[in-house]
Formats: sequence, structure tokens, C-alpha cells
Amino acid sequence: MLGAGGASVLHFSTMTFPEWIRALRAGNALPRHLRHGALGERAARKHLQRQGMKFLAANFRSKRGEIDLIFRSDDSRGLPGVPRNRLLSGVLKLLRKRTYCLVFVEVKTRSSEDWVRPAAAVDAGQRRRISQCALDYLRLLKNPPVRIRFDIVEVLLQDGAVREIRHLPNTFALSAPYRYG
Repeated sequence: MLGAGGASVLHFSTMTFPEWIRALRAGNALPRHLRHGALGERAARKHLQRQGMKFLAANFRSKRGEIDLIFRSDDSRGLPGVPRNRLLSGVLKLLRKRTYCLVFVEVKTRSSEDWVRPAAAVDAGQRRRISQCALDYLRLLKNPPVRIRFDIVEVLLQDGAVREIRHLPNTFALSAPYRYG
């Protein structure tokens, strides 16, 4: 399609997937909202890794939805109120056994907070789809005996660069009627 002055203009919404991939490989830019989303997901991934979480997967898709990021959190950081040197004694050593938590992360990237917080965009329907997709992921792992939680990471941009990252842990529970564990 030709734009002003005869320059070609890509309309990603009218392209088939193979045409879209060829256009990307040819060096044509992604639409702004997809660039912002990718930037936000990269920033969220680095932020959570700095917090000590282990990255497992990005953009996991099943027939029921998509999960932006999946991490493993190690919940064996010690017991509150007990000095670390005492953790080596018998009973406390057993209590300190490693427990892992799979963390399913939804990333919301916004260039403005003028109207509403980015996390507010995760409505009941999206929480249900994320929950179903998480169960599909667990099924692929043969339903391991782990805890799970759902986090939201808000990424705020200013002039195309990351201005602020907010991690909201355990933002919502597995949607009803689903259960795990």
C-alpha cells in the first residue's frame, strides 16, 4: 500500500502471519503497541531476575490463552525471627526444606497512568484465561507438587524508555471453579 509521497506503508492488521514475519525480517518496524509490549516484558523479566527469581518461559501459549512470563521462586529464604546460624540444627533444618513456587506473570505496559492503573486492565475474563493457561502449563509438567501464584508487573514508559516498574505479587488467585494442589 502506498502512503503520502508514494512511500510504502505496512498495515500489519491486513497481513497474514507469514507476510508479517517476512516484513519483520526485511527490517520493517513493529507497530508501537507491540514494541512497547516487548520492551515492558524484557524490563519485567530483568527486574524479577534481579529479585532472585528463576526465569522459565516467556509467552507460553495454549489453546486457552497466553502467559507473558513464568518464573520459579525459591521460598526457602529462612524462617522469620530465627537467626540463620540456628537453621542448621535438627528440627529447623527439616523446616527449611526447599519449597518452590511457580509464578505466572502478566505484564502490563503503559505510557501513561492518566486514566487507570495498568493492573486494572486485568479483568475477570483475562484472569480466567490466565488461570486456564497456567493449568495447561502444569499439565505439561505432569502436575508437579508445587505452589502457584499469579503476579502482575506494571511497566510505565516515558519517551519510549522504562520509567518505573512495579511488581504486584500474588495479585489474584486461581479463578473459580479451578483448583490446584
